[in-house]
Amino acid sequence: MNLDQRIQAAEKDWNELQASDLPRVYLGSGTCGLAAGAAALQAQLEKELAEHKIKAHIINVGCIGMCFAEPLVDVQMPGQPRVVYAGVTAKKLSTIIESHLLGKEPVAKLAMGTLGEGQVEGLPRLEEGAVLKPQKRIALRNCGVIDPNSMTHYLARGGYLGLTRALSQSPEEVIQLMIDSGLRGRGGGGFPTGLKWRFCRNAKGDEKYLICNADEGDPGAFMDRSVLEGDPHAVLEGMCIAAYAIGCTTAYVYIRAEYPLAIKHLRTAIGQMEEAGLLGDDIQGKGFSFKIKIKEGAGAFVCGEETALIASIEGGRGMPRPRPPFPANEGLFGKPSNVNNVETFANVASILREGADWYAGFGTEKSRGTKTFALTGKVERPGLVEVPMGISLREVVYDVGGGIPDGGTFKAAQTGGPSGGCLPAKFLDTAIEYETLAAAGSIMGSGGLVIMDENTCMVDLARYFLTFTQNEYCGKCTPCRLGTKEMLSILERICAGEGQAGDIETLQELGSAIKVASLCGLGQTAPNPALTTIQYFRDEYEAHIHDHRCPGKTCKALIKFTINAEACTGCMICAKQCSTNAISGKKKEPHTINQELCVQCGVCRDVCRFGSVEVE
Repeated sequence: MNLDQRIQAAEKDWNELQASDLPRVYLGSGTCGLAAGAAALQAQLEKELAEHKIKAHIINVGCIGMCFAEPLVDVQMPGQPRVVYAGVTAKKLSTIIESHLLGKEPVAKLAMGTLGEGQVEGLPRLEEGAVLKPQKRIALRNCGVIDPNSMTHYLARGGYLGLTRALSQSPEEVIQLMIDSGLRGRGGGGFPTGLKWRFCRNAKGDEKYLICNADEGDPGAFMDRSVLEGDPHAVLEGMCIAAYAIGCTTAYVYIRAEYPLAIKHLRTAIGQMEEAGLLGDDIQGKGFSFKIKIKEGAGAFVCGEETALIASIEGGRGMPRPRPPFPANEGLFGKPSNVNNVETFANVASILREGADWYAGFGTEKSRGTKTFALTGKVERPGLVEVPMGISLREVVYDVGGGIPDGGTFKAAQTGGPSGGCLPAKFLDTAIEYETLAAAGSIMGSGGLVIMDENTCMVDLARYFLTFTQNEYCGKCTPCRLGTKEMLSILERICAGEGQAGDIETLQELGSAIKVASLCGLGQTAPNPALTTIQYFRDEYEAHIHDHRCPGKTCKALIKFTINAEACTGCMICAKQCSTNAISGKKKEPHTINQELCVQCGVCRDVCRFGSVEVE
C-alpha cells in the first residue's frame, strides 16, 4: 500500500469514526493527565461501560493544553459536540457515565464547555472562550485531538502531505519555502530555520546529520514533552522534510530519559513509519533514504546547548566546544550537522502543507508564526498555550491564563527559563517577539513563562535560578564555573540578611563579565535573572541589604511570623501543626509565637482558617 492509498484508507476510517453511532470518550493521557489520575479513570471507565453494556470508542489523547483542568474526560455523543469534563474524579465519572453515556444527557454542572461545531444548551463553546480563543494551534494542532499512537489518525488530518509536497520539489525550493515562511528556531536565539538548513546543505561533506533537540531542561517547561507525547508524527515528518532539504540520511532525536512516555510514543511512531515505507531506502521512490535513531540523555541541562548535545551523542561528556567551527560545517562525528528543537520541527510539515504565505500571515514582521509557552507559576490557569507572535504578555497572563489567583497582583514574568530575564508589570502590554524581549533584557528561549505575584521575592528568585545554573554548568570554562559560583554566594548572603554595601554593583560587574566571556549559551545567559531583577527591582535588593527587610516576605532570615490577637480564636490548629512547639496559648484564647523557637516554615499561616497569622 503506497502513501496515497494509506491516506485514503485513513481518511475513510476517520470519517467512519466521526460518523459512528457509538459515543466517543476522550481521555487526556499525557503526563499531566496521568499524574492527575487518568489511568485509574480509564480502568473505571472500561469497567463501568462493561457493567452497563455500553459500547463506546475510548480514545487516549495527549494534552490539549488545559493542564489546570486535568484529569480531563470528554464525551461526544453521535451528532453532538464534544463535551469537556474537567477535574474528573471517580464519583464524577460514574455520574457522567450514567447521565451522559447511558441517559444521553450532558451533566452541565460538571462540564467546562464544548469543543467542535454545534451547541449544547447551557454550555459555552470553549473555542470562543478566554482560554482557547486567543490561541492559534499549529505545532499543537493535533494534541488532545488524535490518538498519538495512531498513524491512521495523523494521516487523516493531513499527515505526511507536507513530506509528499517536499519530495515533489527540489531541496533548494524547500529551503527557500522555509526562508519565505519566516520560521525561526523555537529553541533559543531564534535563528532563521531556512538559513540554518541552507548553511548545512552547502557545507562540504560526504555525510550529514540531522538532530532533533528534545533535551528540555528548563524548570517549569514542558512544551517539547507535550508535543512528543501528543503528536510525535508531526515532529518526525518535519525531520524527514529537513533531512531531504539538507541532504542527510541519518538523524537523531536527543531526548532526556526522564520523558518515558514521549520516548515510548516516538518509538511507536518510528516503527509505524518504517512499516509504511516513510523511513528507510528510496522513500516514495524519490531516491531519498533516511533513518531516525533515538538517543536518551541523562538529563544534563547543558546538553541543551547544541555542541554539548553533539558530544553526548558521540559518547563523550556533555561539554560545549568553542565555535567556529559551527555544527553546520563540523558537527556530529565531525560532519556537517543541523540541530533544531522539537517545536521547530513540529511547524515544518504545516508550512509545506499550507504554504509559506499562510504561515507568515501569523505573527509580526520579524517574528512570524506562533509560539508555544508553558505557562506556570502564580497564574489561575497554568498549562500549555500556543499563541501568535506579537501577542501581548497581558493577553497571555490575563486572558488565556485567567490572571493572578485570589485577586493577587502581577509582579513579574520570567521568560526563557533560567537563562531568561524577569520582566515587571510595565512590560505587560509589550508584544512578545524575539527583538522586544531581547531589548528588555530577556529572551524567548524555548518558551518557559513563569508568572510571579506580589508575594515573590525577586532576590530569592534570582538566587533560585543561579542555584540551578550553577549546579548544571559543565565546568569547562572559568567565567561560568567561578563567576556563577561567586554570584550565587553573594545572593545567598543577601537572602540570609548578610548583604553588604557594594554587593549590587559586584553582581552587575560579575554578570556582565560572565555574559561576555563564557564559552556557551548557558554561561552567557546565566546572569540574566540576577541582572534583570537588579535592573527592575533594585529597591528589593536595597531593602534586603540596608533595611534587613524582605518585601516579598520570603527570606526566612528577614521575616517573622506573628499572631494577630484580635483575629485569633484560639482554635489551636496552628499550635498542633508547629513542629518546633513555638506556638503557645490556651484554647479559645489568643496564641503567641516564640520567635526564638520559630523556624519561619510558614505552616501556621497555611493552616490558619481565620487569617490571624501575619508576616512582618
